[in-house]
Amino acid sequence: MKYAIVFGGVSYEHEISIVSAIALKEILQREKIYIFCDAKRAFYLIPEADMKSKLFSSGDYKRYPQLTLKNGGFYQKSLLGEKKADYDMVLNLVHGGDGEDGKLAALFGFFEIPFIGPRVEASVLSFNKLYTKWYAKELGIDVLEYEVLQQGEYTAKTPYPFIVKPLRLGSSIGVSIVKSDEELEYALDVAYEFDDAVLIESFIEGVKEYNLAGCKGENFIFSIVEEPQKEQFLDFDKKYLDFSRTAALQEADIDEKLRESLQEAFKRVYNRLFEGALIRCDFFLIDGKIYLNEINPIPGSYANYLFKDFSAVIEELSYHLPKVRQIPVEYNYIHSIQKAKGK
Repeated sequence: MKYAIVFGGVSYEHEISIVSAIALKEILQREKIYIFCDAKRAFYLIPEADMKSKLFSSGDYKRYPQLTLKNGGFYQKSLLGEKKADYDMVLNLVHGGDGEDGKLAALFGFFEIPFIGPRVEASVLSFNKLYTKWYAKELGIDVLEYEVLQQGEYTAKTPYPFIVKPLRLGSSIGVSIVKSDEELEYALDVAYEFDDAVLIESFIEGVKEYNLAGCKGENFIFSIVEEPQKEQFLDFDKKYLDFSRTAALQEADIDEKLRESLQEAFKRVYNRLFEGALIRCDFFLIDGKIYLNEINPIPGSYANYLFKDFSAVIEELSYHLPKVRQIPVEYNYIHSIQKAKGK
């Protein structure tokens, strides 16, 4: 199985996607190529040996072959016309907009390109934090109380302290902890820089947080359970470093009952909706009860550091993508009309 790692995209997390892709050079021990989506949504074929961050910040990536997305895959112009880029499976590693909001999933589906990543419906429900809350509630999974403010609104009903988050953004970009009226306007202005709506949740000091990644191959495959080490919350700098992390983590010191409960909650979230994707669920544990915090549909470097054999996990997932229903187009209705009219 040969992989094409698609990264970049038009997003506030564009640079994080680059770092994430570079981290997979050594971690994903399978044959692979890299396809970069730049700020103009042009695709470029990047040699693995040249995958360095400066290549993209300098604009030097433009000297590499440009690709066109067509039915069946990515194509490169050649002396004899064009040729298809050589790979078997696409890995969607575009974080944030384009990758996690469903745009690329729709394109890959439209052009019949096999890919690992969230499908359109899964992207929509996980990209918008409000929709994630609705989804979790429908599954019977607890979530923190919340409210949503629209741009221009500066009054919150939630008691202090609380967390302000852009509604459709990850990596802790634009996130603030607010403890007083004096801090609220500034925190909202920061969040509104990135989105026209924000989510507000109560901030609970010392809450236990556990992260669990996984996917469904023949059976469910789970990572170890991670307990993030943090002061108040994982800010952008800490999460940015996580995207380049490749060293394995030590598993959280929890009992088997809690581990099984987290895995059961993960299964309910993953459901049929996220088939074909490797996701990470971030949970809270409050008074012995599990709460879903967020769904990360494309974790940084696919959270490789949480798995003992990440390459084998990706390989297994590659062979268990959701089936695509084939719809025949036969024009029977039009033919029947024409026959009735004698034409």
